[in-house]
Amino acid sequence: MPLADTPANPIELFFVLLPDTLALDWAGPAEAMRIANQVLVAKGLAPRFVLRFVGPCADQVSSVGLRLSGIEALPTVLPQPSWVVLLGLPGQTIAVDSEPARALLHWLRGLRLARHQLELVTVCAGAVLAAHAGLLARHHVTTHHQHLAELQKVAPSCQVVANRVFVEDAPVYSSAGVTTGIDLMLHRIANLCGEAVAAQVAQTMVVALRRGPQDPELSPFLSYRNHLHPALHRVQDAISSAPADSWSLNHMAELACTSPRHLTRLFVEHAGIAPLAYLRRIRLALAQTALQSGRNVTQAAELAGFSSDTQLRRAWHQFADGGTPSSSKMPN
Repeated sequence: MPLADTPANPIELFFVLLPDTLALDWAGPAEAMRIANQVLVAKGLAPRFVLRFVGPCADQVSSVGLRLSGIEALPTVLPQPSWVVLLGLPGQTIAVDSEPARALLHWLRGLRLARHQLELVTVCAGAVLAAHAGLLARHHVTTHHQHLAELQKVAPSCQVVANRVFVEDAPVYSSAGVTTGIDLMLHRIANLCGEAVAAQVAQTMVVALRRGPQDPELSPFLSYRNHLHPALHRVQDAISSAPADSWSLNHMAELACTSPRHLTRLFVEHAGIAPLAYLRRIRLALAQTALQSGRNVTQAAELAGFSSDTQLRRAWHQFADGGTPSSSKMPN
């Protein structure tokens, strides 16, 4: 299937709906992307995602009995970049012998996946649909635990990964099921829009930020945010937006409309870290990124908001996993 020549942004997400599609499989991820756009606009930035709902039937009933209408036809041309989002269906196995399913598979077989151009996202048993269309060959993928054996049978050349929240093998991204589609979208929002934006989306949706058991530890921008205290989120949002600013405990307390002493208690109780330690973790993450991009230690310290190389080294010794700032610097 040809791809249209369009600007790289925004990304168009095509949520593919079949009769009986699991409602939460599309509603949760779609809301995450909608809220990400909202957060970006609030920051004075352009929306990053366009949500489209397509399928072989313009009018159909979802898994919970809600009638959906106005569904767009499966497009003949997809812009760049686009994501095709395949969703789960109820049942012990995924039936593909209905007329709508056959029409969808015919359309899917015409796709030519390519990283950053046309990517595939599967939620729950959406991976089985992708397997029937031959899109998963030699890719590492996951799906709902109930469908793991089915997925391997349908696509024997793919590498089925069990016990994972989601799996990335670009241009294929797969999640284990239902709410893990939200986890995958939050991860992709973090990669594309920044971790601070993803944290705000998760806060708005009141969901925990998590990754698969073999994925790296959450960035400090995402850690310490699995609480519901609005004053702490307000402070954390402000720090994440401008970590190099001249922050003090008094300034943070003013944002939270409380005293410095009470703010410290709230941080320790709800976030599990003291406010100034949280600030150092955020700055250290920025410094590490700067070092990995080729900046020297002095430049990294300045960009991250540390007052000196010594202050950066102290934070490194306190929070980093071994080594020194100098040893982590990438060669020019």
